Amino acid sequence: MNLLKLLVSLPILAFASVAVAQPAPPPPSSAQQGEGGLTGSVSDENAWQDLGIAIPAFATDRDAATAAGNSAVLGRQLGEVITADLRNNGLFKPTGPGSLPAIAFGDVAAPQWPQWQSRGAEMLVHGYVRVTGEGKLTVGCYLYDVSLRSELARQGYVVAPADWRRAAHKCADMVYSRLSGESPFFDSKIAYIAETGPKNHRVKRLAIMDSDGANHRFITNGQATALTPRYSPDYKSIVYLSYLNGNPRIYIYDIGTGQQRLVTQSRNPTFAPRWSPDGRWILYSMAVAGNTDVYRVSAAGGEPRRLTDSPGIDVGGSYSPDGSRIVFESDRSGSQQVYVMNADGSNQQRISFFGGRAATPEWSPRGDQIAFTHIAGNFRIAVMSPNGSGMRDLTDSWQDEAPTWSPNGRIIQFFRTARGSGKAGIWQVDLTGRNERKLSTPVDASDPAWGPVLP
Repeated sequence: MNLLKLLVSLPILAFASVAVAQPAPPPPSSAQQGEGGLTGSVSDENAWQDLGIAIPAFATDRDAATAAGNSAVLGRQLGEVITADLRNNGLFKPTGPGSLPAIAFGDVAAPQWPQWQSRGAEMLVHGYVRVTGEGKLTVGCYLYDVSLRSELARQGYVVAPADWRRAAHKCADMVYSRLSGESPFFDSKIAYIAETGPKNHRVKRLAIMDSDGANHRFITNGQATALTPRYSPDYKSIVYLSYLNGNPRIYIYDIGTGQQRLVTQSRNPTFAPRWSPDGRWILYSMAVAGNTDVYRVSAAGGEPRRLTDSPGIDVGGSYSPDGSRIVFESDRSGSQQVYVMNADGSNQQRISFFGGRAATPEWSPRGDQIAFTHIAGNFRIAVMSPNGSGMRDLTDSWQDEAPTWSPNGRIIQFFRTARGSGKAGIWQVDLTGRNERKLSTPVDASDPAWGPVLP
């Protein structure tokens, strides 16, 4: 995997001055950064949705050819990806390169303030792309407050031409984090199950893509059915369930080498492997003699340990971010409901007491919410607090299920099955429930799993 090199702190100051031919404005003081409502969280959704951000095409010092296209074309594409990232999260109203004048290379660190003020821009993203002597790309990204005429943040990145989208996502992450006070999430990847073929003979392959649906890649060939993938905490591997000739196996796929290794296998039905936050354990469920319980096994393999032992069906969900508790579903009360227990299986307690059934729970990376499938007529994506209070439906379609959280815990992805056709696709919704969108995939898609932010 090609890695993005991030230039920060003092090196980026010197680098930026050389790149734009004149020194960039000094960073604003802490007092300036607090003006205009730029600090704090995104709890006030309406205020952030009124924030207009202008993102012209990134400038270049010379139009040079690269393996991914000419640098001038890449400059426009960088701006377009950043615009799409910020628009699709539902918090901002960015205007991209298609509606804005191009900027000169020398304007990157010295914006033409009257021009942007006359257009009503509140924030401004400038940037440039240069081709190095080694054929790599150097991308600079600047965020400005137009009314204050001040620079708020800057970063630079060195990437291989094939990884130019990563630089765009990193820039969008910088803007998002600086303006919202939230952790970033755009530079991340999604694993999912790609589905093809008729309903009675579906081919299910493991696939991965960027957080915006780009750079799609199939991982398995479909000879064995792949199900329920999850990224490891260090992003180096994916755990998933594979069925070959009816026999379930849990594999860990190494993203860097393309190799996979067997963690555990059984002739018994097996479900939903999940990582522990420290990457040492795999949580899963297995049916033995008609009774399904939650098990834990070392990620290195070995003898599994059973964590639940109740009549009925217990299906493992996920660990809390600190690894101290596990949320899971069980029908021990007579219908599917959500339970929590300590990581060793002790202190099992039901937390869902609202109408309908509850399945596929997933703990937020923040630890403050649990997302799940709420089955009450339709299948809906819902959230609640870890004690079961504050339940809210976020979607209301015919069949939405299997939620997975963005790395910062603000967005939930899930898969939606269309009534009649049975076609499945990956959708996402934010915690307000107002901003839904479908991600583009080359074939039907299910079981999404959002990985952490890339290093």
